[in-house]
Amino acid sequence: QVQLVESGGGLVQAGGSLRLSCAASGLSFSSYNMGWFRQAPGKERELVAAIKWSGYTTLYADSVQGRFTISRDNAKNTVYLQMSSLKPEDTAVYYCAGGGWGSRPRDYDFWGQGTQVTVSS
Repeated sequence: QVQLVESGGGLVQAGGSLRLSCAASGLSFSSYNMGWFRQAPGKERELVAAIKWSGYTTLYADSVQGRFTISRDNAKNTVYLQMSSLKPEDTAVYYCAGGGWGSRPRDYDFWGQGTQVTVSS
């Protein structure tokens, strides 16, 4: 079965950086678009960034444009989210998603269990 396993979350001060990783198995990774979503307490899950199977097309939420970078290594079946200039409002559980495209969670077929990112002020 498909498994997406996130890692790299943690506690960081405002202005700091973190890199999230999502290791995929059970699917032909290089054929699938991938994304990162986040969900803060009391809020809906929202798209952070997405990347097409080839790696050449990306999509970012306005709130992270210029601060976050999504990338993938198809040889390692892994998608990354490099987060810089972190703000307290970036605090959320970050989820890896696969098999879809766009900003709606319902458009994605596969999900990881999530990793907590906490940004202190």
